[in-house]
Amino acid sequence: MFSDRHAVRLPRSAPPRLVALVDVEEEFDWDADFDRGATRFGHLDELERGLDALAGAGVVPVGVITYPVVEDDGVAARLARWVADGRMIVGAHLHPWVTPPHDEVVDRRNSFPGNLPKALEGAKLAALTTRLEERVGERPRVYQAGRYGVGPNTATLLAAEGYTVGMSVNPPFDFTPQGGPDYSREGATPFWHGERRALLELPITGAFVGWAGAGGGRTLHRLAATGPMTKARLGGLLARVRAVERIRLSPEGQSLADMQRLTRALLRRGERVFVLSFHSPSLSPGCTEYVRDVAEREAFLARCTGYARWFVETIGGETTTPLALRETLLRDAPPPPPRGEAIA
Repeated sequence: MFSDRHAVRLPRSAPPRLVALVDVEEEFDWDADFDRGATRFGHLDELERGLDALAGAGVVPVGVITYPVVEDDGVAARLARWVADGRMIVGAHLHPWVTPPHDEVVDRRNSFPGNLPKALEGAKLAALTTRLEERVGERPRVYQAGRYGVGPNTATLLAAEGYTVGMSVNPPFDFTPQGGPDYSREGATPFWHGERRALLELPITGAFVGWAGAGGGRTLHRLAATGPMTKARLGGLLARVRAVERIRLSPEGQSLADMQRLTRALLRRGERVFVLSFHSPSLSPGCTEYVRDVAEREAFLARCTGYARWFVETIGGETTTPLALRETLLRDAPPPPPRGEAIA
């Protein structure tokens, strides 16, 4: 999937960096069939609350935005204002089933944009990029594939549209049962890839943690997910004894203690870049399973801000944005030249 790649790490002496990402997307039932008509976005009334909470903790998130969201004049104007006043960085989030041109069958496999023919994936990416620039007032340079679905043509297409940061790799999840990519063996380390290695990939932060180790944890987790072991609830047992837990750096389904435990484990492995992420519908009670009422929404935001403050005050980290981090990495750990090109 990423044949031309070069891992890039900040030195251990550098402070850890924290990036925040919000999927600014339409509301839809994650368990239902994909539907081009599912384009509600009333929950975005709550997005400003989330941005203000993050700002209070010193965090400016990148908002990766889907096509239907900016079709509403009022929402587009508010997004443009938040980007202009520095509360959010604009990014692109490609949900193929609601992004023109609509030339594919709407099904689970085609919900991963990297599975589409190159011409169609490129046409959808171009339409989304242009529309975001028109409606928000700034051309996006950060990209996340819908459902984390990159494919063999994605890097080339992103370079053609001027993107410089990708945020689609989602370790340690495996989407192959649904027709998507397998990130179970990916790590949290950023890497350069694509034409001339100009595109920086910042993986969503997640990992298997526990005393079984990363490799053993992956094996045990796969075993626990098989039919007989699922019925025996082996996964829950392994988590309770801290043998292996699959943790994502997100307030969605994770406690503050979970996120701190993941961070400490990855710091011990030498990681210095962390991505905190969630979906915008989770800011509105009832839109996702993670926030069912106002009290859970307040707890959700408290986990976000509590983590950011802990990251800075306790472990000595710094908050940043994807584009600023890319500039830091270019300065401190530039990508090597393409194969066959001499170093000046």
